[in-house]
Amino acid sequence: MTALQKHETELIGHWQSVGGKAVADDTCGRIRQLINAQLTKVATDSSGWYTLYRDPQDARLWELSYPQGEMHGGGPPKLACISKRVAEARYGEIGR
Repeated sequence: MTALQKHETELIGHWQSVGGKAVADDTCGRIRQLINAQLTKVATDSSGWYTLYRDPQDARLWELSYPQGEMHGGGPPKLACISKRVAEARYGEIGR
């Protein structure tokens, strides 16, 4: 797994049609690995479609979302770095 780099601010996954099936690209896999092994879950919004994570390496806040809500399961994931102000507007007080 490639850790998040300082210059990265957004990872957007895509689904590719292979044999009539939607197949997740490498970015989807990387996002899944990051949220399972590197990032620390902080909060989930009331809708359940947005989850806030913190990178323990640099304390940046990352939001997992599924911006293609019209697709099955919300579509492929998006992981975006957000400010503390934006995070607290969506999730409430988050501390550190």
